Formats: sequence, structure tokens, C-alpha cells
Amino acid sequence: MDFMNGSRVRGTRLASIGFFAAGALAASLVSAETIFTVNGVDVDSSVVDFYFESRLAQQGGQATPEQREALMTELRDIYILSTQESAKAIEADPRVAAQIELQRLGVIAQAVASDFFANTEITEEEVLSEYNAQVELAPPLQYKARHILVESQGEAVAVIDQLNEGADFEELAKEKSTGPSGPTGGDLGWFSPNQMVEPFSNAVQALEDGQYSSLPTQTQFGWHVILREESRDSEAPTLDSVRENIRQVIQQRKFTAHLEGLREQAEQ
Repeated sequence: MDFMNGSRVRGTRLASIGFFAAGALAASLVSAETIFTVNGVDVDSSVVDFYFESRLAQQGGQATPEQREALMTELRDIYILSTQESAKAIEADPRVAAQIELQRLGVIAQAVASDFFANTEITEEEVLSEYNAQVELAPPLQYKARHILVESQGEAVAVIDQLNEGADFEELAKEKSTGPSGPTGGDLGWFSPNQMVEPFSNAVQALEDGQYSSLPTQTQFGWHVILREESRDSEAPTLDSVRENIRQVIQQRKFTAHLEGLREQAEQ
């Protein structure tokens, strides 16, 4: 059963506007001290700390002394370049000024959105109601299947002909399939229909257990020959295992409603 991915849902368009959006408020509240000066401009610890945090986010905040030194050089270079005499004229260019303004507004907008999420209360009743609604909407069956993925319809038809002549599906998948599951005989494991692209899911559901495709199925990945091995009733995940995702779904819904209200109130 595929419950909505909270991290994906919560990523609004606002997140794409600001370059250094996350944590901007926290950085501004840090007690700052001057770390270095470039061309008469003092660079304080809040800027340095935030630059390091943003650049090291993908590494979990960890860096070697050499990496930290390289980051400090990067930051110095930013200040060196931006304090050149030519920078004044460049900053006045309408397109550059627009980029700066959009970046400034993006950081503020993201901070406002983050503040909304942080201060939005989600009740246990809301979580339970959303959980029950998603359980009701979930597909009733899960499927265990294999597939052979090839590049053309002709290749797929040839595979089906070989299966009709008695070829073993698993061995044929190892030999012919171009997909990542090829080395394991095309094994896709258990999945719900809504976890696969629609043409593939429709084809699996149309088969019986133990039956393979009589016609190939085309998706954006290529042409598939499918073997539906088994099916079973879907089992809902426990509420505790999906609680955080559900909370984020509800938060996003409330934010969308809040933003729609702000749009209606905005002066034209």
C-alpha cells in the first residue's frame, strides 16, 4: 500500500525560489563576530556558519579540515568578486537586480512558509481520519511479477514467441531484459498497482496468477513482457509507521488552503 511520500508532498514551489532558503532565520539570530574582512567588508560568523551549513548539507554537516578550508576560500572569493569596482555596474543591471530581488523574496517566503508548518497544530483525530481515508482508497490487491524489458515491439513479440515455445521466463529475462531487474530474472517483488506506471499496472491487473503477456506493453521505459506470478490482499501499514507522512500531508493541505486565502486577500 503506497501512502503519500510526505517529503515529496511538502516540497512546495517556494522551495525552488531561494538559494539558501532553509535555516535563514536561525542564521540571522546567531551572535555574530567578524571572521574575516575583504576589501573593507566585514564577514561575520553567521554568514560563515550558514554558508558552511548550506554547502555541507548533503554530507550530513561533516567535513574534513581540508574541505572546510576550501569552503572558506570559496566564500572569500565570493566577497572578492562581489566587491570589485565592476560589480557596482553589474548589480545595477536590471536582470541581475531582478535575480537578487527574487532571491531575497524567495528566502523570506520560504521562511514564512516554514514558520507556518512549524506552528500548525495537527490533532490525532485529523491523523486518524486521513489514515482511514487513505486505507479506503488503497488498491485491494498487491501483485508479485516479473518482466522482460526490451527496446522495440518486435523484440518483445519475439520474446513472447519464445515463451510460447516453452522458454523459461526467468532465464529469458536474464538473457534479454535491459532493465535493472534483468540479472535477477526480471523479479519486481511485491507491489501495489499505484506504485507502477499506469500501462504496466493495467497489464498486470488484466493477467491471471501464473499468466504472462500475450501482447507486449509499452511504457516510457520500453516494451515489457510481463509474468504475473502471484497476488494477495493488500495489508495496510500500521498507523505509527506512516504517522509522520500523514502529518505532512495534512500540513501541506492546510498550507495550500492558507495560501489560497492569502491569494484572495492580496491587493491587486
